[in-house]
Amino acid sequence: MSAQPSPDTLPRIGHFIAGRPYAGSPAGSAPVYDPARGVPSAEVDLASAADVDAAVRAAHAAFPEWSQTPALKRARVMFRLKELIERDMDRLARIIVSEHGKVLSDAKGELQRGLEVVEYACGIPELMKGEYTEQIANGIDAWTMRQALGVCVGITPFNFPAMVPMWMFPMAVACGNTFVLKPSERDPSLGVELAKLLKEAGLPDGVFNVVHGDKTAVDALLDHDLVRAVSFVGSTPIAEYIYARGCAKGKRVQALGGAKNHMIVMPDADLDKTADALMGAGYGAAGERCMAISVAVAVGEATADALVAKLAPRVAALRIGHGLDESIEMGPVVTAVHRDRITGYIDDGVASGAELVVDGRGHRVAGCEQGFFVGGTLFDRVTPAMRIYKEEIFGPVLCVVRVADFTSALALVDAHEFGNGTAIFTRDGQVAREFAHRVQVGMIGINVPIPVPMAFHSFGGWKKSLMGDHHAHGPESVRFYTKQKAITQRWLNHSESTGAEFAMPTH
Repeated sequence: MSAQPSPDTLPRIGHFIAGRPYAGSPAGSAPVYDPARGVPSAEVDLASAADVDAAVRAAHAAFPEWSQTPALKRARVMFRLKELIERDMDRLARIIVSEHGKVLSDAKGELQRGLEVVEYACGIPELMKGEYTEQIANGIDAWTMRQALGVCVGITPFNFPAMVPMWMFPMAVACGNTFVLKPSERDPSLGVELAKLLKEAGLPDGVFNVVHGDKTAVDALLDHDLVRAVSFVGSTPIAEYIYARGCAKGKRVQALGGAKNHMIVMPDADLDKTADALMGAGYGAAGERCMAISVAVAVGEATADALVAKLAPRVAALRIGHGLDESIEMGPVVTAVHRDRITGYIDDGVASGAELVVDGRGHRVAGCEQGFFVGGTLFDRVTPAMRIYKEEIFGPVLCVVRVADFTSALALVDAHEFGNGTAIFTRDGQVAREFAHRVQVGMIGINVPIPVPMAFHSFGGWKKSLMGDHHAHGPESVRFYTKQKAITQRWLNHSESTGAEFAMPTH
């Protein structure tokens, strides 16, 4: 085993505040790993409360001028940011691979989906238009306008270090707010890279800031009196904490939590295409996606037998290795701790009586022997009472549950505490329509395994997958990142005497 580098010799990843790198007075540091090699590649500063305060105050100081910048000029910054991200796509994708572990094609796909939100934000002059009605009563006109909130915060997860921040800040900034990003300390570099690109795009200093950190930084952001809104994506327990603490401090909060996404496989489904879909949706990004399919609900014993027979050899043959190798289909998981958590779930599934068809424990990759790898894992005959069914594993583990009919499949999905995404594979339009109308889940795919809405629609689940009233990006984001004013106007005729009116106005 090769010796790990000393923290003193590793590159340092610091904060970015008021348009420049910021050293501050860190509350410590944490290692950033190359998950494929299993060794630290950098050291990231962890923000103190004073560092957080510096970032929030920089954003607060930049808000008056930025909020009064014409929407068209704000849009031009987004246009330029789009060009810069496209210019640097390969470089940014390689950074994602080096810190997260996902394969290069997936990293580029993540950047592209984030770019779509930037493109949507370029339309902010149209998106922020109010409504106007003249002559609502004699000589009286009325209209509405949307105005920015102030300092907004994004607290983002490790699994999408580019895309999830880009679900948040382009719309927040385009709406006239200023922003503080707290990315995951596990893969923090993309946040700083985006800050540098925004500066190059012409964004004024202080409008976008980055602080790294752990719970100390999160609590300081939630408690800060100058923060007006908080966006979060992560696990449900943390989402509940963020929502409760942020709301208690009077902030507007959207907190997207965990998931356990089911795909119903009907007897009439094309099983070759269904297997293709399950391989990508279950094992892409090593299952570290909130929209990953982790449960396949096979309707009928014959459907289940045929589906497992198609999946098993493909899961066993997954090409696993370093994400920069373009022949690889799946990389490592993000940390050794997370790897061990996933294998603990596999142990539990075996102990609970599920049939372990393909076992991914103990997977090793030549040349990356210390990497945080888990092989593709497939369980059959899983029941709703098992932990591997009830809880979010967030790894390359697919569970097959067998049910007798469509009604039982629908009831199974609806009974789960999570309601993020779901899918059905069928050739029956009536069944698909009934599923879409009845299922208690926020995002539905019909013969689409990962139904992530495009940027001009909004992303969000139901039940314990979302705390708050607003979904992410799309039209919902304009409503979340702005407050509405309603103006009623009357210009009096000085020759007209109206006298006092004591009744509630009705016309």
